[in-house]
Amino acid sequence: MLIGIPALLGPELLAILRGMGHGDEIALVDGNYPAEQQATRLVRADGHDLIPMLDAILSVLPVDDVVPEALFRASVKGDPSLADPVHQEIEATCARRAPGRKVVALAGADFYARVKSAHAIVATSEPRLYANIIIRKGVIYPPETRKP
Repeated sequence: MLIGIPALLGPELLAILRGMGHGDEIALVDGNYPAEQQATRLVRADGHDLIPMLDAILSVLPVDDVVPEALFRASVKGDPSLADPVHQEIEATCARRAPGRKVVALAGADFYARVKSAHAIVATSEPRLYANIIIRKGVIYPPETRKP
């Protein structure tokens, strides 16, 4: 246990988050997602739901603010115009942790391709369908500089 670090973030996941560079992406996926098949690096978060894991990760991981889009979610039946209640929870968590950053819905094939190329996948036990998100890592600015 560490002061100020959420207990959900174990040593393996913390090492992966720390090792990611600017622009690297991490996917958090539900319990039905074929994570083991698609992951370059897989972190099992068995027994944990997606929203608490997303909140914990966003408490320590900066979201990229250089690109127009840095948060991506799965869509219902592959249709980006559809959303389930879990997507509203994802958007609310992101709005609180990464204000001003929009969560973009991707079509099914586009989402799967992006997850497959992610730096790592965190496989949760989230039971709700389409409860998947990708986060693009940003930078932590030095105290003497300001964001562009």
